[in-house]
Amino acid sequence: MPRRELTLSGYSGMWLFALFDLPVKTKRDRKRYAQFRAKLLSEGFSMLQFSVYARYCSGEDMSDSLRDRVRKVIPQEGQVRLMSITDRQFGKQEVFFGKCSRSVEKPPSQLVLF
Repeated sequence: MPRRELTLSGYSGMWLFALFDLPVKTKRDRKRYAQFRAKLLSEGFSMLQFSVYARYCSGEDMSDSLRDRVRKVIPQEGQVRLMSITDRQFGKQEVFFGKCSRSVEKPPSQLVLF
């Protein structure tokens, strides 16, 4: 019997973005910035641009629980935005380095379980 590959719907998979502007004027500010960034990385986020991080989630429930964990570590000062979009919407973006186009990041190939 041929093996079928599991494919996830482009509408059920989500990308959770964390976009932030945090102060870095004092040593204490820089420490808070570094702690927040480290938490995002430990939660599986990847840096897309400076202060723009994203993480693939297999569905809205996973995205919501991840949002809750990120909310708990948001620093007192600065601005943080959390935004979810479908994998299909994420795949429609265009990425450029100068005039050169690059391919969009792909969701993980294996099923993510949390």
